[in-house]
Amino acid sequence: MAAVKTSGSQTAVITTEHTLATVTDPGIYVLVVDAAALVAGDILELRIYGKADSGTTERLLHRATYGPIALAAPLLMSVPIVSPHHLKATLKQTAGTGRAFPWAIYNT
Repeated sequence: MAAVKTSGSQTAVITTEHTLATVTDPGIYVLVVDAAALVAGDILELRIYGKADSGTTERLLHRATYGPIALAAPLLMSVPIVSPHHLKATLKQTAGTGRAFPWAIYNT
């Protein structure tokens, strides 16, 4: 059964990569972001980082870019990420006016 691992809201500062959460418990996780505030001209990047094992360097695992056109389906959901020991989710708005984005990480 799915549960909310952590959640919040992030107001973007243009070109700043904001860390939403770092999770160190084993599980299968999905990042969900409500991007309804995006308008034409805004660009949003969602990134997920992981590690091959607990002692290695954090690396980019998944990245998705949205915009510059308005979204027909603004509730964004990452692919499920299997993480035995480390996951970091970030948000970066690269263009437009900084918006507030509610977000959650689901644990399945």
